[in-house]
Amino acid sequence: MNYQLSVPQVLEQAYLQSPEKEVIFDGYKRVTYEELYQSVQLMASALASKGIQKGDRVLVCLPNWHEFVTIYFGLAQIGAILVPCNTRYMKEELQFILENSGAKAIFLAEEYGHFEFLKPILNKDGNFQHIFTVRFKDPECTSYEELLELGKKSEPPQVEIDSIEDVFSILYTSGTTGHPKGAMLTHKNFVHTATVSAECMNCTSNDVFLIAVPVFHCFGMIPGILTAIVVGGKMVFMEEFKAEKALTLIEQEKISVHHGVPTMFILELNHPSFKQFDLSSLRTGIIAAAPCPEEIVRKIRTIMGCDIVVSYGMTESSTTLTITGFEDDDFLRSETVGKAAPGAEVKIVDNNRVELSPGVVGEIAAKSFGIMKGYFNSPEKTAEALDQDGWYYTGDLGTLDENGYLRIIGRKKEMIIRGGFNIYPREIEEILYKHESVLEVAIVGLPDTVLGEITCAAIRLKPGKTEDQYSMKTYLKDKVADFKIPDHFIFVEKLPVTASGKIKKIALEQELKETLKPLLR
Repeated sequence: MNYQLSVPQVLEQAYLQSPEKEVIFDGYKRVTYEELYQSVQLMASALASKGIQKGDRVLVCLPNWHEFVTIYFGLAQIGAILVPCNTRYMKEELQFILENSGAKAIFLAEEYGHFEFLKPILNKDGNFQHIFTVRFKDPECTSYEELLELGKKSEPPQVEIDSIEDVFSILYTSGTTGHPKGAMLTHKNFVHTATVSAECMNCTSNDVFLIAVPVFHCFGMIPGILTAIVVGGKMVFMEEFKAEKALTLIEQEKISVHHGVPTMFILELNHPSFKQFDLSSLRTGIIAAAPCPEEIVRKIRTIMGCDIVVSYGMTESSTTLTITGFEDDDFLRSETVGKAAPGAEVKIVDNNRVELSPGVVGEIAAKSFGIMKGYFNSPEKTAEALDQDGWYYTGDLGTLDENGYLRIIGRKKEMIIRGGFNIYPREIEEILYKHESVLEVAIVGLPDTVLGEITCAAIRLKPGKTEDQYSMKTYLKDKVADFKIPDHFIFVEKLPVTASGKIKKIALEQELKETLKPLLR
């Protein structure tokens, strides 16, 4: 595969190889490569006729629908910049991204309530000129179907794309504090990362990908959509993840590559009807975004028959930075996130960005084909994160062993200092994940007038399980130093999570401050 291809060239290559092959099933429609390619040409022509040019930003706020893929490649074809947005964004969040990106247009679905507040500000000021509606119509806006009809009236423009320099997408990171930042990812960032992901999983055109993670997230856009297209495979979309539906689709569509966050696999394995499904088509997939206990990795590989690989990355690295291999055992796949992907480099540095020895905890820094160009309209934030040699400083803490395997310790900002002792929440979380009753867990620090900070573990138990503060402390007693055992255990029905399945620790911290108010000093 040529790493230097642009995003539209990847689609063209796949289309020319297998035009009649099915590429997408989203539960609503089945689409062949030829149908996708032709609709992309129409979309590119229509957007150009609407004044969308190379470099223009276009927001796309859609769930896992086949239309997203046509828009994705249609924008790529004319060199416009795709700005994906979480469908669950509130008014202020979406408005910030619209204004910060200077977007000229947005694609919207009706059911998320964004249309009502965006329509009045259309053409009022700034660049915002178009609302394109998807699966609904409004007399004052152009629908997706109308765009495809409009595209028949002209040929798509011939646009030169420099895959190394030209930005294909700006993805806004959720950000732990303040406003999100827009990571600028180039065509090469996307294509190279998607290709390396395919190579690490031995993907071929025979693979069928289950895409249950959101397509507006980096995980869905690159190892999901683009990796499938790179190898000429097929995608099966889930608009909303439900364990039983996922198991049904695996059997029905003969899914071979199943990406997901640990919770998805845990819910599938624990589903009461799990044994009734034929999952023999499963081959591999990427598990990422949260730690996965060794026992779960073992069950995915043996009971599900899915030789899962563990990956680590972030939006700023176009996802895959490190990845485990098929030769790695369950311990390495659960305790580490593998080695640097082919063509990537990883190192551990201290607060002065001096490289540390193997086994020493420090900040993870990376240099790779997927590292972003920078943050959009934010040279200061870019300079903080990227040095002159192209190293990106992740803000994550970790260690590298003698063999190059990376262990994640946690976020620098998540480190808890309790009575002068450093506590890394992830270390304790991973031990708690091995408890037979624990489904999900997150540990946060809370203010304390004596110790500075104390720790609280919020735990979601498996159905039918019962635990209490005493039983959890007893479980940890011989496994970690006493100061690392959480001061409080709270049992919850659910944990606040992002669209990609990551636990929102800042939101959780606020909730626990209120819940534990009477107990805090």
